[in-house]
Amino acid sequence: MTACGTAGTPTADAAYTVERVTFESGGETLVGNLYIPAGVDGENRTDAVVVTGAWTTIKEHMPGTYAAEMAKRGEIALAFDFRTWGESGGATRSFENPDNKIEDIIAAGEFLATRPEVDGVNGLGICASAGYMATAAEQSPTFQTIALVAPWLHNAAIVEEVYGGADGVAGLIETGRNAAATEAETGAPQLIPATGPEGSASLMPGVPYYTEEGLGMIPEWENTFNLASWEGWLTFDGVRAAPGISQPLMIVHSEDAAIPAGAHQFFADLQSDKEELWLDGITQFDFYHREDAVTTASDAVAAFFANH
Repeated sequence: MTACGTAGTPTADAAYTVERVTFESGGETLVGNLYIPAGVDGENRTDAVVVTGAWTTIKEHMPGTYAAEMAKRGEIALAFDFRTWGESGGATRSFENPDNKIEDIIAAGEFLATRPEVDGVNGLGICASAGYMATAAEQSPTFQTIALVAPWLHNAAIVEEVYGGADGVAGLIETGRNAAATEAETGAPQLIPATGPEGSASLMPGVPYYTEEGLGMIPEWENTFNLASWEGWLTFDGVRAAPGISQPLMIVHSEDAAIPAGAHQFFADLQSDKEELWLDGITQFDFYHREDAVTTASDAVAAFFANH
Protein backbone atom coordinates (compact mmCIF):
# COMPACT_ATOMS: atom_id res chain seq x y z
CA MET A 1 0.00 0.00 0.00
CA THR A 2 1.29 3.43 -0.90
CA ALA A 3 0.00 6.71 0.39
CA CYS A 4 0.74 10.38 0.16
CA GLY A 5 -0.73 13.67 1.25
CA THR A 6 -0.53 17.41 0.88
CA ALA A 7 -0.13 20.00 3.60
CA GLY A 8 -3.19 20.68 5.70
CA THR A 9 -5.46 23.48 4.54
CA PRO A 10 -6.88 25.82 7.18
CA THR A 11 -10.67 25.79 7.37
CA ALA A 12 -13.26 28.32 8.44
CA ASP A 13 -13.40 26.36 11.68
CA ALA A 14 -10.08 26.79 13.50
CA ALA A 15 -10.71 23.51 15.33
CA TYR A 16 -9.18 21.49 12.48
CA THR A 17 -7.35 21.53 9.15
CA VAL A 18 -8.11 19.41 6.08
CA GLU A 19 -5.39 17.52 4.22
CA ARG A 20 -5.96 15.94 0.81
CA VAL A 21 -4.61 12.37 0.85
CA THR A 22 -4.41 9.39 -1.47
CA PHE A 23 -4.00 5.67 -0.85
CA GLU A 24 -4.35 2.46 -2.82
CA SER A 25 -7.10 -0.15 -2.80
CA GLY A 26 -7.81 -2.90 -5.29
CA GLY A 27 -5.23 -1.51 -7.69
CA GLU A 28 -6.89 1.92 -7.77
CA THR A 29 -5.93 5.25 -6.24
CA LEU A 30 -8.48 6.54 -3.75
CA VAL A 31 -8.74 10.21 -2.80
CA GLY A 32 -9.71 11.42 0.64
CA ASN A 33 -9.92 14.42 2.92
CA LEU A 34 -8.19 14.00 6.27
CA TYR A 35 -9.59 16.22 9.02
CA ILE A 36 -6.89 16.87 11.65
CA PRO A 37 -7.80 18.55 14.96
CA ALA A 38 -5.78 21.60 15.94
CA GLY A 39 -2.74 20.70 18.01
CA VAL A 40 -2.55 17.10 16.81
CA ASP A 41 0.73 15.93 15.27
CA GLY A 42 3.30 13.17 15.53
CA GLU A 43 4.14 14.14 19.09
CA ASN A 44 0.54 14.78 20.14
CA ARG A 45 -1.27 11.74 18.83
CA THR A 46 -4.95 10.86 18.97
CA ASP A 47 -7.33 8.25 17.62
CA ALA A 48 -8.66 8.42 14.07
CA VAL A 49 -11.91 7.35 12.43
CA VAL A 50 -12.81 6.26 8.90
CA VAL A 51 -16.15 7.88 8.01
CA THR A 52 -18.31 6.46 5.21
CA GLY A 53 -21.73 7.45 3.90
CA ALA A 54 -24.88 6.43 2.09
CA TRP A 55 -24.92 4.58 -1.22
CA THR A 56 -24.03 6.65 -4.31
CA THR A 57 -22.48 9.41 -2.18
CA ILE A 58 -19.04 11.00 -2.14
CA LYS A 59 -16.72 12.38 0.52
CA GLU A 60 -18.25 15.87 0.32
CA HIS A 61 -21.66 14.54 1.35
CA MET A 62 -22.50 13.27 4.86
CA PRO A 63 -19.07 11.62 5.30
CA GLY A 64 -17.50 15.08 5.23
CA THR A 65 -20.17 16.45 7.55
CA TYR A 66 -19.48 13.81 10.19
CA ALA A 67 -15.72 13.86 9.64
CA ALA A 68 -15.71 17.57 10.48
CA GLU A 69 -17.82 16.92 13.56
CA MET A 70 -15.47 14.19 14.77
CA ALA A 71 -12.46 16.47 14.22
CA LYS A 72 -14.14 19.17 16.31
CA ARG A 73 -14.39 16.55 19.04
CA GLY A 74 -10.67 15.78 18.91
CA GLU A 75 -10.55 12.77 16.61
CA ILE A 76 -8.69 12.65 13.28
CA ALA A 77 -11.26 11.76 10.62
CA LEU A 78 -10.96 10.47 7.05
CA ALA A 79 -13.72 10.92 4.49
CA PHE A 80 -12.81 9.41 1.13
CA ASP A 81 -14.25 8.51 -2.26
CA PHE A 82 -14.72 4.79 -2.84
CA ARG A 83 -13.32 3.43 -6.08
CA THR A 84 -15.45 4.43 -9.11
CA TRP A 85 -16.89 7.39 -7.16
CA GLY A 86 -15.90 11.06 -6.92
CA GLU A 87 -12.21 11.74 -7.42
CA SER A 88 -11.13 8.12 -6.96
CA GLY A 89 -10.11 5.83 -9.78
CA GLY A 90 -11.94 2.81 -11.11
CA ALA A 91 -12.41 0.81 -14.26
CA THR A 92 -16.08 1.82 -14.40
CA ARG A 93 -18.07 4.61 -12.74
CA SER A 94 -20.68 4.83 -9.97
CA PHE A 95 -20.52 1.11 -9.20
CA GLU A 96 -22.17 0.28 -5.87
CA ASN A 97 -20.19 -2.87 -5.14
CA PRO A 98 -20.27 -4.04 -1.50
CA ASP A 99 -17.18 -6.24 -1.77
CA ASN A 100 -15.11 -3.43 -3.27
CA LYS A 101 -16.35 -0.91 -0.73
CA ILE A 102 -15.53 -3.24 2.17
CA GLU A 103 -12.03 -3.67 0.77
CA ASP A 104 -11.73 0.12 0.41
CA ILE A 105 -12.77 0.67 4.04
CA ILE A 106 -10.14 -1.79 5.24
CA ALA A 107 -7.53 -0.03 3.07
CA ALA A 108 -8.60 3.31 4.52
CA GLY A 109 -8.16 1.98 8.04
CA GLU A 110 -4.74 0.57 7.21
CA PHE A 111 -3.76 3.92 5.68
CA LEU A 112 -4.75 5.77 8.84
CA ALA A 113 -2.74 3.33 10.93
CA THR A 114 0.41 4.46 9.07
CA ARG A 115 -0.07 8.12 9.95
CA PRO A 116 2.30 9.44 12.64
CA GLU A 117 -0.52 11.35 14.37
CA VAL A 118 -2.73 8.27 14.82
CA ASP A 119 -2.97 6.12 17.93
CA GLY A 120 -5.84 3.78 17.07
CA VAL A 121 -8.40 3.49 14.27
CA ASN A 122 -12.18 3.52 14.64
CA GLY A 123 -14.95 3.24 12.05
CA LEU A 124 -18.14 5.26 11.52
CA GLY A 125 -20.57 3.99 8.89
CA ILE A 126 -23.65 5.98 7.88
CA CYS A 127 -26.70 4.55 6.08
CA ALA A 128 -25.82 1.91 3.44
CA SER A 129 -22.16 1.85 4.35
CA ALA A 130 -23.07 0.70 7.86
CA GLY A 131 -23.21 -2.85 6.55
CA TYR A 132 -19.93 -2.38 4.74
CA MET A 133 -18.31 -0.93 7.86
CA ALA A 134 -19.63 -3.76 10.01
CA THR A 135 -18.25 -6.35 7.60
CA ALA A 136 -14.90 -4.55 7.45
CA ALA A 137 -14.76 -4.69 11.25
CA GLU A 138 -15.55 -8.39 11.16
CA GLN A 139 -12.74 -8.99 8.66
CA SER A 140 -10.04 -6.58 9.84
CA PRO A 141 -8.30 -6.21 13.22
CA THR A 142 -7.33 -2.65 12.29
CA PHE A 143 -10.56 -1.23 13.69
CA GLN A 144 -10.81 -0.94 17.47
CA THR A 145 -14.32 0.53 17.88
CA ILE A 146 -17.28 0.92 15.49
CA ALA A 147 -20.29 3.24 15.31
CA LEU A 148 -23.21 3.05 12.89
CA VAL A 149 -25.42 6.10 12.38
CA ALA A 150 -28.80 5.77 10.63
CA PRO A 151 -27.70 2.29 9.53
CA TRP A 152 -29.33 0.72 6.48
CA LEU A 153 -28.84 -2.93 7.41
CA HIS A 154 -30.75 -5.29 5.17
CA ASN A 155 -30.94 -9.05 4.78
CA ALA A 156 -32.78 -11.11 2.17
CA ALA A 157 -36.16 -10.72 3.87
CA ILE A 158 -35.84 -6.95 4.17
CA VAL A 159 -34.63 -6.68 0.57
CA GLU A 160 -37.82 -8.38 -0.61
CA GLU A 161 -39.96 -6.06 1.53
CA VAL A 162 -38.25 -2.95 0.16
CA TYR A 163 -37.83 -3.91 -3.49
CA GLY A 164 -41.18 -5.39 -4.47
CA GLY A 165 -41.03 -8.99 -3.31
CA ALA A 166 -39.18 -11.89 -4.89
CA ASP A 167 -40.30 -10.92 -8.39
CA GLY A 168 -39.20 -7.31 -7.96
CA VAL A 169 -35.79 -8.38 -6.69
CA ALA A 170 -35.37 -10.89 -9.51
CA GLY A 171 -36.25 -8.22 -12.06
CA LEU A 172 -33.69 -5.79 -10.71
CA ILE A 173 -31.02 -8.48 -10.63
CA GLU A 174 -31.78 -9.27 -14.27
CA THR A 175 -31.50 -5.56 -15.09
CA GLY A 176 -28.13 -5.49 -13.36
CA ARG A 177 -26.84 -8.55 -15.19
CA ASN A 178 -27.93 -7.15 -18.53
CA ALA A 179 -26.20 -3.86 -17.75
CA ALA A 180 -23.00 -5.66 -16.77
CA ALA A 181 -23.09 -7.67 -19.99
CA THR A 182 -23.62 -4.53 -22.08
CA GLU A 183 -20.73 -2.77 -20.35
CA ALA A 184 -18.48 -5.80 -20.87
CA GLU A 185 -19.36 -5.81 -24.57
CA THR A 186 -19.25 -2.08 -25.29
CA GLY A 187 -17.06 -0.68 -22.52
CA ALA A 188 -19.75 1.87 -21.66
CA PRO A 189 -21.15 1.87 -18.11
CA GLN A 190 -24.94 1.74 -18.10
CA LEU A 191 -25.69 4.79 -15.97
CA ILE A 192 -28.93 6.39 -14.82
CA PRO A 193 -29.34 9.51 -12.67
CA ALA A 194 -29.01 8.74 -8.98
CA THR A 195 -31.74 11.27 -8.27
CA GLY A 196 -34.03 13.64 -10.08
CA PRO A 197 -37.47 15.24 -9.83
CA GLU A 198 -40.46 13.25 -8.64
CA GLY A 199 -41.51 10.88 -11.42
CA SER A 200 -38.12 10.93 -13.14
CA ALA A 201 -36.39 7.77 -14.36
CA SER A 202 -33.79 7.96 -11.61
CA LEU A 203 -32.74 5.70 -8.77
CA MET A 204 -34.20 7.96 -6.06
CA PRO A 205 -36.74 10.32 -7.64
CA GLY A 206 -37.86 13.29 -5.60
CA VAL A 207 -36.11 12.34 -2.36
CA PRO A 208 -35.00 14.97 0.16
CA TYR A 209 -31.34 15.84 0.62
CA TYR A 210 -30.15 14.40 -2.70
CA THR A 211 -32.36 16.71 -4.77
CA GLU A 212 -31.59 19.81 -2.67
CA GLU A 213 -28.97 22.27 -3.91
CA GLY A 214 -26.17 22.71 -1.39
CA LEU A 215 -27.07 19.54 0.52
CA GLY A 216 -26.92 16.42 -1.63
CA MET A 217 -27.02 18.13 -5.02
CA ILE A 218 -23.47 19.50 -5.08
CA PRO A 219 -21.13 20.23 -8.02
CA GLU A 220 -18.63 17.52 -7.02
CA TRP A 221 -21.25 14.77 -7.36
CA GLU A 222 -21.74 13.03 -10.69
CA ASN A 223 -25.31 12.06 -9.71
CA THR A 224 -25.14 8.70 -11.48
CA PHE A 225 -25.82 5.07 -10.61
CA ASN A 226 -24.43 2.11 -12.51
CA LEU A 227 -27.22 -0.38 -13.22
CA ALA A 228 -24.70 -3.22 -12.95
CA SER A 229 -24.74 -2.52 -9.19
CA TRP A 230 -28.07 -4.21 -8.58
CA GLU A 231 -27.05 -7.81 -8.02
CA GLY A 232 -24.25 -7.05 -5.57
CA TRP A 233 -26.39 -4.60 -3.62
CA LEU A 234 -29.48 -6.80 -3.41
CA THR A 235 -27.61 -9.96 -2.42
CA PHE A 236 -25.45 -8.26 0.21
CA ASP A 237 -26.48 -9.04 3.79
CA GLY A 238 -25.48 -6.27 6.18
CA VAL A 239 -27.01 -8.02 9.20
CA ARG A 240 -24.99 -11.21 8.76
CA ALA A 241 -21.72 -9.80 10.13
CA ALA A 242 -23.04 -8.99 13.60
CA PRO A 243 -22.17 -12.22 15.47
CA GLY A 244 -18.59 -12.16 14.14
CA ILE A 245 -17.77 -8.63 15.31
CA SER A 246 -15.51 -8.51 18.35
CA GLN A 247 -15.12 -4.73 18.59
CA PRO A 248 -17.35 -2.54 20.78
CA LEU A 249 -20.13 -1.16 18.58
CA MET A 250 -22.69 1.62 18.90
CA ILE A 251 -25.85 2.23 16.86
CA VAL A 252 -27.56 5.63 16.61
CA HIS A 253 -30.88 5.41 14.80
CA SER A 254 -34.56 6.36 14.82
CA GLU A 255 -37.78 4.45 14.28
CA ASP A 256 -38.65 7.18 11.78
CA ALA A 257 -35.51 6.51 9.72
CA ALA A 258 -34.74 3.68 7.26
CA ILE A 259 -35.48 0.01 8.01
CA PRO A 260 -35.14 0.07 11.81
CA ALA A 261 -35.97 -3.64 11.86
CA GLY A 262 -32.58 -4.41 10.35
CA ALA A 263 -30.78 -2.40 13.02
CA HIS A 264 -32.76 -4.12 15.78
CA GLN A 265 -31.87 -7.56 14.40
CA PHE A 266 -28.23 -6.62 13.97
CA PHE A 267 -28.02 -5.29 17.53
CA ALA A 268 -29.66 -8.42 18.93
CA ASP A 269 -27.13 -10.60 17.08
CA LEU A 270 -24.10 -8.65 18.35
CA GLN A 271 -22.01 -10.53 20.90
CA SER A 272 -19.52 -7.72 21.62
CA ASP A 273 -19.80 -4.76 23.98
CA LYS A 274 -22.65 -2.72 22.52
CA GLU A 275 -24.71 0.40 23.02
CA GLU A 276 -27.65 1.94 21.17
CA LEU A 277 -29.30 5.35 21.06
CA TRP A 278 -32.72 5.77 19.44
CA LEU A 279 -33.84 9.31 18.66
CA ASP A 280 -37.47 10.39 18.32
CA GLY A 281 -38.81 12.00 15.17
CA ILE A 282 -35.57 11.96 13.17
CA THR A 283 -35.77 10.83 9.55
CA GLN A 284 -33.03 9.17 7.53
CA PHE A 285 -32.30 12.41 5.70
CA ASP A 286 -32.26 14.40 8.94
CA PHE A 287 -29.29 12.32 10.06
CA TYR A 288 -27.39 13.49 6.97
CA HIS A 289 -27.51 17.22 7.65
CA ARG A 290 -29.96 18.47 10.28
CA GLU A 291 -27.91 20.23 12.91
CA ASP A 292 -29.60 18.78 15.98
CA ALA A 293 -29.52 15.22 14.64
CA VAL A 294 -25.91 15.46 13.50
CA THR A 295 -24.80 17.03 16.78
CA THR A 296 -26.58 14.46 18.94
CA ALA A 297 -25.25 11.55 16.90
CA SER A 298 -21.72 12.97 16.83
CA ASP A 299 -21.69 13.60 20.58
CA ALA A 300 -22.84 10.04 21.25
CA VAL A 301 -20.31 8.49 18.87
CA ALA A 302 -17.41 10.57 20.21
CA ALA A 303 -18.28 9.62 23.79
CA PHE A 304 -18.51 5.94 22.86
CA PHE A 305 -15.13 6.03 21.14
CA ALA A 306 -13.58 7.83 24.11
CA ASN A 307 -14.87 5.22 26.54
CA HIS A 308 -13.66 2.17 24.60
